[in-house]
Amino acid sequence: MRKLFLSAVAVIALAGATTVNANTLSNPLTVNTVQDSTTQTTVKLEELPDSVKTLLASDPYKEWSPTSALLIKSADGAEYYRVDVSKGEEKAFLKINKDGKVIE
Repeated sequence: MRKLFLSAVAVIALAGATTVNANTLSNPLTVNTVQDSTTQTTVKLEELPDSVKTLLASDPYKEWSPTSALLIKSADGAEYYRVDVSKGEEKAFLKINKDGKVIE
């Protein structure tokens, strides 16, 4: 009986050691980061260009109230205004170029 008990303990110990070895990483994970050169500048609503204000006052946007705005400049030279808008409980945002045209 004692040999049977010792055999069972040895089998369990061997199985546990095998499980631990199966979980070790053989190839460590490498993470690369990329620096994004996009800049965001807060813009007061009253300082938005007239073309953007005109668009916001036109159909179908006149029912939406602008709440905040950012000037976004990307690394490739693209520039647009991100205007957060709300209508009741609904919230959304618009991407508007300097010429007053909605993009994307």
